[in-house]
Amino acid sequence: MSMLKKSILSIFLFSLSMWTVAQDIQQILNSYQFRNVGPLRGGRVTAVAGVASKPSVFYMGATGGGVWRTDDYGINWENISDGYFPTPSIGAIAVYQAKPEIIYVGTGSDGLRSNVITGKGVYKSIDEGKTWSFIGLKNAGQIGAVEIHPQNPDIVYVAAIGQPFGKNPERGVFKTLDGGKNWEKVFYHSDSVGVSDLELAPDDPNTIYAGAWRGERKPWTITSGSSEGGVYKSTDGGKTWRKLNKGLPTGLTGKIDFAVSPADPNVVYANIEASDNQGGLYRSENRGESWTFVSDNPNLTNRPFYYTNIYANPKDANTVYNNSLRFLRSFDGGKTWKSLSTPHGDNHDIWINPNDTTIWIQANDGGANITQNSGRSWSTQFNQPTAELYQVEVDDQYPYWLYAGQQDNYSTIAVPSRPPLSVQAGSNAYIINTGGCETGPAVPKPGNPNIVYTNCKGRFGVFDKRTGQELQYYVGASNIYGHNPKDLKFRFQRVAPIHVSPHNPDVVYHTSQYVHKTTDDGKTWEIISPDLTAFEADKQVVPGSPITRDVTGEEYYSTIYAIRESPIQEGLIWVGANDGPVHVTRDGGKTWKNVTPNMPPGGRVDAVEPSPHNPAKAYVAVLRYQLDDYAPYIYKTEDYGQTWTLISDGKNGIPADYPTRVVREDPDKKGVLYAGTEFGLFISFDDGKKWHAFESNLPVTPITDIKVHQGDLVMSTMGRGFWILDNLISLRNVPEIGSRKVVLFETRPAVRNQLSGRRETNGPEYPSSGAELDFFLADKIQGLRLEILDKNKKLVRAFEPNMKKDSVNTERNMSTEFSNPPASPTLPNQAGMNHFKWNMRHSGGWDKDPNRAYTGNGPLVATGTYIARLKAGDEVIEQEFEVILDPRTTLVSEEDVAEQEQLTLEIQAFRDEIAKLIYAMDQKKKQLETQISQEKGNRQIEIQKSKLQELYNQVVTEDGTYMQPMLRDQASYLYSMLGSADQKPGKDAYDRLEELKKQFQLVKSQFESLK
Repeated sequence: MSMLKKSILSIFLFSLSMWTVAQDIQQILNSYQFRNVGPLRGGRVTAVAGVASKPSVFYMGATGGGVWRTDDYGINWENISDGYFPTPSIGAIAVYQAKPEIIYVGTGSDGLRSNVITGKGVYKSIDEGKTWSFIGLKNAGQIGAVEIHPQNPDIVYVAAIGQPFGKNPERGVFKTLDGGKNWEKVFYHSDSVGVSDLELAPDDPNTIYAGAWRGERKPWTITSGSSEGGVYKSTDGGKTWRKLNKGLPTGLTGKIDFAVSPADPNVVYANIEASDNQGGLYRSENRGESWTFVSDNPNLTNRPFYYTNIYANPKDANTVYNNSLRFLRSFDGGKTWKSLSTPHGDNHDIWINPNDTTIWIQANDGGANITQNSGRSWSTQFNQPTAELYQVEVDDQYPYWLYAGQQDNYSTIAVPSRPPLSVQAGSNAYIINTGGCETGPAVPKPGNPNIVYTNCKGRFGVFDKRTGQELQYYVGASNIYGHNPKDLKFRFQRVAPIHVSPHNPDVVYHTSQYVHKTTDDGKTWEIISPDLTAFEADKQVVPGSPITRDVTGEEYYSTIYAIRESPIQEGLIWVGANDGPVHVTRDGGKTWKNVTPNMPPGGRVDAVEPSPHNPAKAYVAVLRYQLDDYAPYIYKTEDYGQTWTLISDGKNGIPADYPTRVVREDPDKKGVLYAGTEFGLFISFDDGKKWHAFESNLPVTPITDIKVHQGDLVMSTMGRGFWILDNLISLRNVPEIGSRKVVLFETRPAVRNQLSGRRETNGPEYPSSGAELDFFLADKIQGLRLEILDKNKKLVRAFEPNMKKDSVNTERNMSTEFSNPPASPTLPNQAGMNHFKWNMRHSGGWDKDPNRAYTGNGPLVATGTYIARLKAGDEVIEQEFEVILDPRTTLVSEEDVAEQEQLTLEIQAFRDEIAKLIYAMDQKKKQLETQISQEKGNRQIEIQKSKLQELYNQVVTEDGTYMQPMLRDQASYLYSMLGSADQKPGKDAYDRLEELKKQFQLVKSQFESLK
């Protein structure tokens, strides 16, 4: 049955393509607002910079979260690239120190992990990052460095590493003389060798050092180094170059990074990945003409494709810093090193203020952190919403929690969709560990969210939230690190999936090249499939060549990467491998059929999606950018995989260079699809015939996984944490609007959730509780009105556009500890989709100002059936909905809250009477003051005024600190006492109300006698 009201179902419904002629679909989509739910903890940062003349100002560039700025030493961070950059991957940031309003940013991180996000050129700001302009080099891929001429901000050099997964000619060193209007390639080796870093001599910007590097990834390996790499130098601003050799490595050369201190420009450091045990730190004391090998400390060249960053203190050329697995410092020119503690491991970059070298910003896999005392203490990383998440799983409790593996976190994590309880430390207190490690996934057991099935690089665990213990049941019980994958019994990817059967929560699937099944929480495993991968011999190699091995499981290519069982047919299981094949079983694994679509080979099947409406129907999303193919690949079958249709051809909505990671079909609306791509979210209302960019307030970042859960759209991202779009009812029914002028959509049950989260800078956004009422208007309506009626059609509340309302003070009262809930907003009235939330409260009380009377907040309504009535011109549309108790409630019944509603309404009416009495007293005081001014010396009027003031003081609390609360405040106190929780009123509440009423009647009668 449609979600639209029955009265409008008989309308002829236009097809979406016809409907969009009259209405702009993007306008509709932009009306929906996504909310970030954390975690508020940083992700990987590989580029930082600061401002010498403004020591509190710093910039950081995340690998999936864009560019951020702080002006208070890292206490608060603000994103400054959203809306300008088409990619969230940042490679280098350069500030023109003579005029720091000018900033250049090169996109594309230089840490070539398998999940690295490609760059899309260079951007420039002339107003400290408030606005940005694209200035070229769109195809340069990853950018290792941006250097500005110290006397001329229009002269800029860029080190282009190139595309990370293939060859391209836009590599080398690029130079502009006009601030980015035009670029010249001043150094070029080949389409496979780029430049990882470059430095200008501090005293002579025409002297340039460049590190040529062949860095390229494939799904099965990382290539770092070649005989063509090495150190190059120019002394004429890049016109000519020569390769430096004296004292440098003689074999293969990999990634290179330089450091030069203004304290002694003759001293140059080069950290070099090299073969034949020649990798490490080299130092020159004559501007590179000859070099000395000063250190082979293994941390200097640890995972060089990922790290390799050296930095010299601006005031002491012998003090050198190394960012790698550990953060190291040397005081003797790199000969000896000691470790410094940073807030997080896996270090990538540092910038030191040249005016005060105790002030640094340093970057690592946990974000960016600032020190003002040379590293003795650091600013927090728990204020940066840039988490890299591999997937999202959800549990079935209320409120539901979101689970994922967070890159470079020691445990998988979970955060709530809304506040589950009151905490004092803010939203970070909600982040919990759920076992496994950074790779995830973490999959809560249906029906028992205290049990979480977890993975850590192929290691299966069962985590118990109640004890914090994780039971380990590794399939094969063998450490998979360091192997040639062809020799492994079980090939597990780092992010090996875990899937719980939707038909039996005790059936759990886990995948290597086989599908493994357990029915006893991992104690015993059964293999229910043959090898379902392509397993091409030439892809089974020890990853990392030709210099450095890197065998962490990330490059194990022939593994099953995605698995899902049909939610409507038990035993119908779809799987996809990271080297291309798609298989299906219809008998629980007894037999399997290869149903791979006719598509380019070798792509990673990132997601399989059995249709929740038709067992023969399924979708797969295939990612091929690691093979240098950025096209989107989403396929659909309606015959169990016998035939497939490509539903993302690069022309029907998803751009041709937007790789696809995930596709999901809405479980409540057939043919509504959600697709997560490398650069954002897309939606289709017609089963993939046409896609629409679903951007709204979402940042540009990879959407790694999607779930439709409890009527919400839930997403994980590779750089900006978790996001939720609440209440999909109206969204999924957009095509059914047809030619209607007014549509009121069904409203899902509104939960009386009393908890709310504290707002924090960049923190999770938690919604207030209420009934979510969505309606569509073809045009703005004169006289629009929304009424809330109870089941007897008695008016509870009414809203109109631009209606005046009390400004509600939500601050906690320090003397009573009570606080007011926020008021419902004014009713929207715009052409297109309108979203309104009623806070489930009656109207407020009486006010002497007629425009403010009966606005604001009144008592919370009881549970039960309510009716939303939308009056729009000549049309009146009604929609029933329910208000329900919080499902976790155990101490209160629906009868209790009905009694609570009645009593609080009675108290509100009583408060109205008090307010009216005060108003009458105020009017009488004004009358007496007028009489006194006219009849000076009239003793009788003076006595009357004095008596009136005595009565007034019994009703209104005297101004001052902690004065005794009088009648009005006592009534408010009683009202607040009954409004802070769902409860049955206690006897004392009734007794106290009677006491106050007696006091009121006495004062009122005495006032009447004065009149």
